[in-house]
Amino acid sequence: MRFLRSWCALIGVLAVPVGMAAHTSLAPATARQTLPAASPAWSAAWMTALQQPNANQNWSKQGFANQSVRQVIRLSAGGSDVRIRISNQYGVRPLELTGATVATAAKGATVVPRSVRPVRFGGADSVTIPAGGQAAGDAVTLPGLTSGTRLAITLYFAHPTGPATFHEFGATGASYRATGDQLTNGGAAYRETSGGWYFLAGVDVNPTSTVVAFGDSITNGYTAAPGTRYPDLLAARLAAAGRPTPVLNAGLGGNRLLTDSACYGERGLARFHRDVLDEPGTTTAIVLIGINDLGYPEIAPTTCTTPNPRITPAQLISGYRVLIRDAHARGIRIVGVTLTPFRGASVYTARSAQLRTAVNAWITTSGEFDAVADFATALADPADPTRLAPKYDSGDHLHPNEAGYRVMADAVDLKTL
Repeated sequence: MRFLRSWCALIGVLAVPVGMAAHTSLAPATARQTLPAASPAWSAAWMTALQQPNANQNWSKQGFANQSVRQVIRLSAGGSDVRIRISNQYGVRPLELTGATVATAAKGATVVPRSVRPVRFGGADSVTIPAGGQAAGDAVTLPGLTSGTRLAITLYFAHPTGPATFHEFGATGASYRATGDQLTNGGAAYRETSGGWYFLAGVDVNPTSTVVAFGDSITNGYTAAPGTRYPDLLAARLAAAGRPTPVLNAGLGGNRLLTDSACYGERGLARFHRDVLDEPGTTTAIVLIGINDLGYPEIAPTTCTTPNPRITPAQLISGYRVLIRDAHARGIRIVGVTLTPFRGASVYTARSAQLRTAVNAWITTSGEFDAVADFATALADPADPTRLAPKYDSGDHLHPNEAGYRVMADAVDLKTL
């Protein structure tokens, strides 16, 4: 089990469009399936890949009741206005959100004094979101929003939510919990913490082009300090080149392209629409996924990795072709990324190594992606290309360290974005 937890830390359904009903009173709003026709254009400046509740050490199974949850996120772009998106994607009943605020984050759960702003939904203080639905808050004006700004988003649930739609292994932020309505509390009330994000799907700013990095825990940034995941570092490169562009992180720890997991989310084929194509402003997707598809069959099956079918290169390639087709149907460019070395990890066998070689050969030579980023070569040990170079190895022989994430960001040709 110890190995499984580290491996999982290693490494559907179609989303409904975000929407709100128009309201003029302060009665609770009810989320609908489409945005109002007069809604202004938005682009995502932060998002996370959502998953169903699980039995790990987090707050997803029990949900919340008469509790406030403060969640700290880091914007990838700024703007004059901001809005939040709340998801009940995996809920089994309507979600009653009693109130919400947004503020500039300070240290821990504290917020910058006088920065707290209420969030309304179609003019109402509260909103009810049906099972499987999402709701977008009204625009909030908050001065000083730039790339790298840390926001504290606080949600208050007066009534039991049931199990929570969430994201596990949040590497660049934290969630804090307090009893009662603590929407405007400066931070002292928040004495419990969790590494995940709960019900929070995205944060949008004024319209711009957006890049989405799609993948598993390597994209999600396992071992990475805040701001040092490869998508964060790629966004910094773009800004330094005079092309400030949000790079969103749609990584999900333990995720597979072809197979669902009770612990690590729906297969990539199912969540690609919600996490990439439906994100406001997406123009380019960067895809790094498949190592778990190759690796899980090489370990003893568990409840988290079952079903655990052995796959062929042709099956994985067929999955990539679905992503390419669907991206192109939306006019979105898609960049393929070679699967990174993992010799020395427990999932490494002669079979998984051969599969990686075959899949990488197709990624680099087929010409079916619009462009290719060769992370495998960038991270490889020159003395043994099946291994991560020691200077880029976090220690588990699968996940890069901070220097490795930086090399990954540098391996992306900015012209392809």
